[in-house]
Parts: sequence; structure tokens; C-alpha cells
Amino acid sequence: MADNDMVMTEALRAELANITSTQRAAVLMLLLGEEQAADIIKFLNPKEVQALGAAMVSVANFSQEAVNVVLDEFVEHLKKQSTLSMGNTDYVENVMRRALGDDKAASVLGRIMPGQGTKGLDILSWMDARGISDMIKVEHPQVVAIILSLLEPEVAADVLIYLDPAIRPEVLQRIASLDTVQPSAMAELEAIMKMQFSKSASAQSSSFGGVQAAAKIMNLTKTELESSIMSGLNELDPDIMLKIQDNMFTFENLISVDNKGIQVLMRAVEPDLLMMALKGASAGCQDRFYDNMSERARGMFRDDMEAKGPQRMSDVEAAQKKIMRMARKLSDSGELMLGGADFV
Repeated sequence: MADNDMVMTEALRAELANITSTQRAAVLMLLLGEEQAADIIKFLNPKEVQALGAAMVSVANFSQEAVNVVLDEFVEHLKKQSTLSMGNTDYVENVMRRALGDDKAASVLGRIMPGQGTKGLDILSWMDARGISDMIKVEHPQVVAIILSLLEPEVAADVLIYLDPAIRPEVLQRIASLDTVQPSAMAELEAIMKMQFSKSASAQSSSFGGVQAAAKIMNLTKTELESSIMSGLNELDPDIMLKIQDNMFTFENLISVDNKGIQVLMRAVEPDLLMMALKGASAGCQDRFYDNMSERARGMFRDDMEAKGPQRMSDVEAAQKKIMRMARKLSDSGELMLGGADFV
């Protein structure tokens, strides 16, 4: 540090020791232009966006000396830009909205911006599943559905365990049916949960839930609970139940099934149906089936599949879904292991 005429005090050493790698990245992000920062955020997954966004806010209290050290570790010339307002909330909000769009940004900002988002949701993120269920168990199933759709799938799956078994299928149905939540409904939720949404989040429709959200929750639900909920949902809304099942397990997930399971499935599926399904599968997925055929059978199968020529994607997807439903039944009967919670 002598080269930089900086005295490394004990206080500075302690501050640097507590700076996380995410916060170091946040310092660099705040020194970029909004457009460049937004372009980077587009390549991050939701958890990374939330973590980085929170870090961008948290570095507001960093000392100038700490910022200089971080910059020196990464790019020397960026130290000249260190007079930017670190942790400026307008900057963070603009970057998030540019990268994610208004709806998704409002959701992320609601979790990371001090005094702007929903304190209720912030509290929920720190509560365990039992605590959340105790808070929402007396609410209308629609309110419960919205709240579960806002949680991480793993947490939502655990909350389901503590909810009244009688309402679980309806809650899942409502999660799968969610698309946008209108301002009036959000106002009701705000009142119930004592949330304080920012004006931008409250003044527009917000996207929550959907079939994929319900499927992710069910993928992480214990097998016995999943069976009970899906059975109840089948009575309540068979169409929604099938849509959720179709999204719970994709054809590509069969790569993870062991050889014995693949062989069981192949015996249950008509060759023509399997040929159709494999038309749209990845090379890895195709090989999973080819590896369980004899050399002679594999050659004949491939020849017949090529003879079919190009197929409509809708027909291929329908064949894949039909096979996945067969796989599901075989899994329920214990004849093959799908691996449930590992699927997305």
C-alpha cells in the first residue's frame, strides 16, 4: 500500500476483512454506467440479481479508503471514478428496471431497497416455514397463493406442509392460475400483510405465480404430500393438475433416470411414440435411450426414425408429454425413480 500513499489502519483492515465478494462486485457495478450495469445484470439469475442488488445498496456505508482498495484489486483506472455516489438508490432502481423490466424490478427492489419495498416480505424472507404458515393460515386461499408465489420454491414447499390439508389443492390451483395481480388485489394484500409497497409497485399489475411456479413448488414437495395435493387438485381442476405435471418433469429430465428405469419405460412406450418424442430431444437425451438398446435394435430404430422425416414441434411435444405421464405412473408404482426434487 506504500505505492498508493495509503495507510492501512487497523480500522481499514477490519473493514476490508468484512467485505464480501458480492459487495466488491457491487462497487464495480456502481462505477459503471446504468446501461452497462443493466447489460451485466441480464446475465444473472434471480438469486444473483437479488444478492447483487442488495450489495449495491449496502456499500453506501463503505469508507472511501475501502472503495479505493477494492478498485485497486480489480482495475486500477476505475479508482478515478470512486467519487460516484455509492449506493445511490435512484441508480440501483434505474439499473434494475432497465435490466428486468418494471414488474420484475419492482419485486426485486421491494426486497432490497430500504424503506421502499415491502417490509412484510422482507420479514417473510427471514422467517421459517412454520412461522410463515402461522401468519397466513387464516387468510383466504388466494392471499395464501400470492404469498407462496412470492417465496422461494423451497420455502413455499415447506410452508405447504404446515397448511391445512383441505386447502392445499386449492392453493396450488390458484398459484398455477395466477398471471397478474391487479392493484386492487395488491392493496388488499398490503393491508393484510401490513406491507408498504413503493408507488411504482402498487400502481401497476404485477406478475406472480403461474403453472411453472406451481410446478417448481411441487418439485420440492415431499413425495407423500405431493401425492395428496395432486390427488385433491385432480378432483378440483384436472386440467390445471395435468399442466402442472407437464411442467414438473420435462422429457430432458429422463437423462437422470438410471438404466433400469429407462428400460422399464421403453417397454411401456410404443416405438413410434418414442421416435416422435426423440425427434425434439437433445443428443444427450437420445443417447440415454440408444445406450439401452442392442446395437442391432439401435440401428433399426434410428433408420425408422429418420424415415419419418421432419415432424411438427407440437406433435413432438405432445409425444414427450405423453411419455412423461407414463413415466409418472411408473414412478408412482415404484417401477422407476424420477428423482422429483432435483427437477425444475
